Amino acid sequence: MGKLDGKVALVTGGARGMGKSHVRHLVAEGARVAFGDVLDDAGTAVAGKLDGDVAFYQHHDVTSESDWTAIVASTVDRYGRLDVLVNNAGVLQHSKIADTSVADFRRVLDVNVIGTWLGIKAVIEPMSAAGGGSIVNISSIEGFAGAAGLSAYSASKFAVRGITKAAAQELGHAGIRVNSIHPGGIMTPMAMQAASSFSDLDGVGFVAKMPIPRFGEPVEISRLVAFLASDESSYCTGSEFIADGGILSGPGY
Repeated sequence: MGKLDGKVALVTGGARGMGKSHVRHLVAEGARVAFGDVLDDAGTAVAGKLDGDVAFYQHHDVTSESDWTAIVASTVDRYGRLDVLVNNAGVLQHSKIADTSVADFRRVLDVNVIGTWLGIKAVIEPMSAAGGGSIVNISSIEGFAGAAGLSAYSASKFAVRGITKAAAQELGHAGIRVNSIHPGGIMTPMAMQAASSFSDLDGVGFVAKMPIPRFGEPVEISRLVAFLASDESSYCTGSEFIADGGILSGPGY
């Protein structure tokens, strides 16, 4: 028996990194999972390693309202309902404010903020029809503390935190819970590429000072996603769940 038996989930950015881990873990917990991405070769490869009866991949640009309509419709057509949305897709731009173009800043906000907002909007009707559901928005510790070189990313993740709380207020009476997860350094391709831009991310610097002195594994976030997606978190909404190895617990971040 899995904690998500009988539930249907939709995961964005599911072709690699944390998204791929979320897809696999939700399936392992008993959910049927639709997932999307713009990385079609990678997404198809992930789907090819899963039972086609319990998971499928569809091209999905989270900044496109029509793509949201299409993937939600495909999910409901195939599985009959929609209980869980994991707004995981995101991009990161590492550059100082003086060196960041307006276009690059807007691109981060389009994917991370508009994409999340469109997802919430798209699932209200099917989740209400199902009697409720759970929306899990993946933010970041940069949604709590800004970081030099991450102005666009920090702005977007603070925004996801705010959208989560507003949506929780609006959707609670429909039985829809909305929470945010704030990971720290997780071993994903996007995070490791960003880490290479920071000179102090080494064994005697940033990581060594953390209470849990290592980067996290994607599945450690996926387990938290599964908890929030399940009925075990039935009294949690509008809340922030930090999984950062203790980075935000003290000074020095």
